[in-house]
Amino acid sequence: MSPSPNAVEIAAEPYPFLFDPAACALLIIDMQRDFLEPGGFGEMLGNDVSQLRRTIAPNQRLLAAWRAAGLTVLHTREGHRPDLSDLPPCKKIRGRAAQSIGDRGPMGRILVRGEAGHDIITELYPQPGEPVIDKPGKGAFWATDLHAILQHRGIRQLVVTGVTTEVCVNTTVREANDRGYDCFVPEDCVGSYFPAFQDYGLRMIKAQGGIFGWVGHSSAVMAAIESSTATP
Repeated sequence: MSPSPNAVEIAAEPYPFLFDPAACALLIIDMQRDFLEPGGFGEMLGNDVSQLRRTIAPNQRLLAAWRAAGLTVLHTREGHRPDLSDLPPCKKIRGRAAQSIGDRGPMGRILVRGEAGHDIITELYPQPGEPVIDKPGKGAFWATDLHAILQHRGIRQLVVTGVTTEVCVNTTVREANDRGYDCFVPEDCVGSYFPAFQDYGLRMIKAQGGIFGWVGHSSAVMAAIESSTATP
């Protein structure tokens, strides 16, 4: 399918990305309280949440521009049913932590749907009409209706942001690639608890001529939105 007349080429690696706003959705991955807020599950495991919190402001700016242009926004949350019937035993015990998924944590039961820590941070909270994909795994397509929602809306491209770069972001981009979506990842809008993983997570996406997608900066996306939606 040919791009719309409003498609704009934006700077990216390994080569420019042809951004088509009419066919592109913003997919914000797992910006959840338990992962990003001090005192949550992520910090309880010994992680430096500031490494993730630096992504909040860039995501806010990009989300505001996206909403102002009337483009498609979706959010994801990783978590499980309250009865844990969708939680594999291997995921429950992995890491041998004193507290794990389903146990009582600082913000309610850890990664359980409906608990405070499972929810999205207030700075990026979904607006009415923005689908929230509750996923039991790392990738946003597995065991969810994300693919069906995107198909019904004519989406062929994704701008993928959120956390963490090497886990849920990377997994989702790879899943999207296998389903025929072009993915652009703004490096300032994704984060990892580990700086080395942030670096290599982005490298893996853009390696070998963009084997999984493109990597760039949110400023290029916002400039493209402004350019493509400008009144002649």
